Amino acid sequence: MGVLLILITISSLRHRSAYAPFTRWDAQWYRRIAENGYGYIFHHPDGRSLRDYAFFPVYPIFERVVHCATTLSVINSGILISVISSIFAAAGIYKISHYLQGDRVALISVALWALVPVGIVQWLAYSESLFTALAAWSLYFILRKKFLRAALLAALAGGTRPVGFAVVAAVVISLLLELRRGWSFRLLASLAIAPLGLLGYMEWVNIRLGSSGGYFSVAKGWGNTFDGGVSFLKWIIHGSVFQGLAVSCAVAGLLALLWMLFRENQPLPLLIFASVIVFIALTTSGYFGSKPRYLLPVFPLLFPIARWISLRTNRAVVWILGALGIATGVYGALWLLGSGPL
Repeated sequence: MGVLLILITISSLRHRSAYAPFTRWDAQWYRRIAENGYGYIFHHPDGRSLRDYAFFPVYPIFERVVHCATTLSVINSGILISVISSIFAAAGIYKISHYLQGDRVALISVALWALVPVGIVQWLAYSESLFTALAAWSLYFILRKKFLRAALLAALAGGTRPVGFAVVAAVVISLLLELRRGWSFRLLASLAIAPLGLLGYMEWVNIRLGSSGGYFSVAKGWGNTFDGGVSFLKWIIHGSVFQGLAVSCAVAGLLALLWMLFRENQPLPLLIFASVIVFIALTTSGYFGSKPRYLLPVFPLLFPIARWISLRTNRAVVWILGALGIATGVYGALWLLGSGPL
């Protein structure tokens, strides 16, 4: 809420609309899918053919349902979904952190997730909050050995974003390890259900395009391919010195947090989930200005920071989170009014 107030204030000072950024970029692609279904192609001036098949279906389906049920515009339906999903995501993050580390760390973990620099994306008509909610609760249920619930949510997460693969991998590997101890119908059913959203949508795209690699050709058209991080490295090198240093420090910090998760022997599902998304973010090409929001769902990386902050006094915790809130609020507002989460 604080970030939103800062956004409104800065927008007013700049004589800009605070609402407009909520309706741009990916929000328009989701709106078009919710209204008309799939099949739209945008021929970019740079020669690329951008197909809407790159956007997974669960979020626009929810948009259409809410739109039909409430008569809100599709965009506003998407914003409503994102706001509600962010609450469920925060609850899921709290439950996992509380289960592993107690109430104080859990509350700080939720606060940190809300205050990440690109946290404003949580309330845009984007799929990040919905995906984070599905991922968090799926991981919570797999930690608590509620296999069928975890698999159902993993299937939905896999149908929400391509990085749903991280959730599916975490759940499927955990189920396979459980299967070694003895099989049951529930385990086998969960194994079958978990990858359905991801694989089902990709196969549907393949059928629609008449190609076994249809979805990957769509991703390639958007410039999103696996190249081992070569494009990312070139982007860092060819940018300004300040940009190169800043991004390099950010990547180093990201890898350090991931290493800390392993050092602390966090549960395997969390390690798989975090590792897969970080790996995808660092080794695929695409618009690198969007990498921070791609990493928004990787909430386990915040646990080491939350635990460190939890060791401070209550007053210090308030000052740290307050200062972070102001800094990220200003950054998020300026970012959203500038290049934004393309």
